[in-house]
Amino acid sequence: MSLVVYLAAGALALSAAVLLRRPRATPGRPSARHSPLTVSTCVAIALGAVVFLCSAPMTLAAVNDLTGIPNFGAPLTYGLLSAYSCSLLILLINWRGGPPDRVRGLVLRSVAAYGPLVVAIVVLFALADARVERLTDLDTYYANTPFMREMIVLYLLGHSAVTVAMSVVCVRWGREVTGLLRTGLRLIFVGAVLDLVGFQLAKYAAVVARWTGHDLDFLSTRLAPPMAALAALICSAGFVLPRLLPAAVGHWRGLRDYRRLDPLWHRVGFVSTAPKPPAFWWQSPGERLHWREVAIHDALLALAPYFDDGVRERALSAALGDGHCAHRARITAEAAMLAAAAHRAAARGEPLRTPSTHRLHAMEGSGAGGLVELAQALCASDGARTGGWRTRSVKVR
Repeated sequence: MSLVVYLAAGALALSAAVLLRRPRATPGRPSARHSPLTVSTCVAIALGAVVFLCSAPMTLAAVNDLTGIPNFGAPLTYGLLSAYSCSLLILLINWRGGPPDRVRGLVLRSVAAYGPLVVAIVVLFALADARVERLTDLDTYYANTPFMREMIVLYLLGHSAVTVAMSVVCVRWGREVTGLLRTGLRLIFVGAVLDLVGFQLAKYAAVVARWTGHDLDFLSTRLAPPMAALAALICSAGFVLPRLLPAAVGHWRGLRDYRRLDPLWHRVGFVSTAPKPPAFWWQSPGERLHWREVAIHDALLALAPYFDDGVRERALSAALGDGHCAHRARITAEAAMLAAAAHRAAARGEPLRTPSTHRLHAMEGSGAGGLVELAQALCASDGARTGGWRTRSVKVR
């Protein structure tokens, strides 16, 4: 069982780390580390990871040995579970949003409700007689022990209250929203129901069975832990997906466009004077793409004195004659003119006396779209003939 909960803890910790690694703050947009929603999401997921880490039998045994108190891991785990439940409420409050005063008030109420619960768990454990160490079946073994019984019921009720509240909020809010947010709410609802049925009801049934003189311990020891791990992972996916997926798609598109600009960059990069940013390897795909766009624009400006209208017009006529549409013919002609200019500049030729004043399509708009089109045209016509000689690629210095 330790392996299952350790894997769950690792997955949750990884989710929190990925979510916290967000782009730097920009004007009008705070850093991820200063966003209440991001912070509350990371805190909730990290607390979930710590709960699973502490609930593993190996960890419980280590904590008990370290403190010298049998079953000390129980109030530690149940207190953290209550804190995790509180963090889920706070996360839902920040996610739903609203007037700042109302959000602040709801957060304070959540803390006021679960803070005493954590204290009560510790006090009840201190009053109880729990000298026999139990690593996997503490809930059922001490189900009839004074004070331990109340501690077990309290932590279960606290967790159940959050689960029910989450389910209600997800159902109501899910009717008002669409897209990824609705998908995330549905995942949270599924995780909450799975936690309620697979973990909490199993625990309740096993404890009540002990109260009535029956033995359903397997529900608590074998069924509940993996169900809790699965439910926590599904809930975390629901919280994280609406926030990470758009960024992940943006990163993927940035990486795709960055790579698609390779033919253009390898052709013109040798004349670019754009300074390379520090720690380039640590930058996100979007940041790398932005730097490459700036560097290519700088190179195109440097090559402008070598642009030859004659080369462009001959390539344009040839492209139109091949049946290309006007836009594609223009991009093909500009690619041919650029290839010729790069060849002349690489050969240390003199700039033209009357260079072209034609404005490249790639320089007209913002974004990487125009540059990607130019790069694709260069790639498709690699080795294209301009004026009777073959252009050659130039490696970046």
